[in-house]
Amino acid sequence: MSSAYRTVAAAASAEFVVQGSEFIGHVRPVDSVPAAEAFVEAVEDEYADATHNVPAYRVRDGDDGTNGHFLREYSSDDGEPSGSAGKPALNVLTQQELENCAVVVTRYYGGTNLGVGGLVRAYSRAVKEAVEEAGVVAERPHEQLAIIVAYDDSGTVRSILESEGYEFEADYEAEVSFDVRVPLAEGDALRDRIRSATSGRADLE
Repeated sequence: MSSAYRTVAAAASAEFVVQGSEFIGHVRPVDSVPAAEAFVEAVEDEYADATHNVPAYRVRDGDDGTNGHFLREYSSDDGEPSGSAGKPALNVLTQQELENCAVVVTRYYGGTNLGVGGLVRAYSRAVKEAVEEAGVVAERPHEQLAIIVAYDDSGTVRSILESEGYEFEADYEAEVSFDVRVPLAEGDALRDRIRSATSGRADLE
C-alpha cells in the first residue's frame, strides 16, 4: 500500500454545451469512499435542478493483507441510457490511471437527444477537461501519526519533523502532542528515530 499513485492535484470543473445540453464536469481528490460519496452528494445538492448528475470514482480502500490495496470503483448512469454516462466517466479515470479521485458530470438537458454515442463522447469529454483543469500529481499514501512527549523532548521531536519536511500540528499543553502526516513507507523509520531521539520516552499512536 506504500506505492505511489496518480490523482488530481485539486478540485476543478469544466463546462461546455453540446446541441443545447450543458455539461459540467466536477472532479476532486478524495482519500476514502465516504469522502467520495460526500463529494457526490454535495454536487447533487448544489445542482439539484439538473437533469442528471452522473458520479464515478476510483478509491483505494484498505489493505488486502499483502501490502497491496483494494481499489473501489463505482459509477452510475443516473437515469441516462445504460452504459452511456457512468461507465465512460469511469473509463477516463481508468485510462489515466487516476486513483483516490471522484467525478460528477452534471447535465442540463437542452431538448435534443444526443444518442448513446453522443452521450459517451460528452460524458468522457467532461471528465477529461475537468481532470486537465485540475492537473495530475503523483501522490503517496499517508498516515496520521500522533506523538506525545514531555515538554523537554518537544524541541528534539519538532526539529526532526521540520528537518524531514513533514506536515504536522503541535499542541502545547502539560505535555506536547504532534499530529504528523507521514508517507506510509516512512512511518516505521520515523517511529524508530523518535524513540531513539527521546530514549523511548515518546508516546506514539
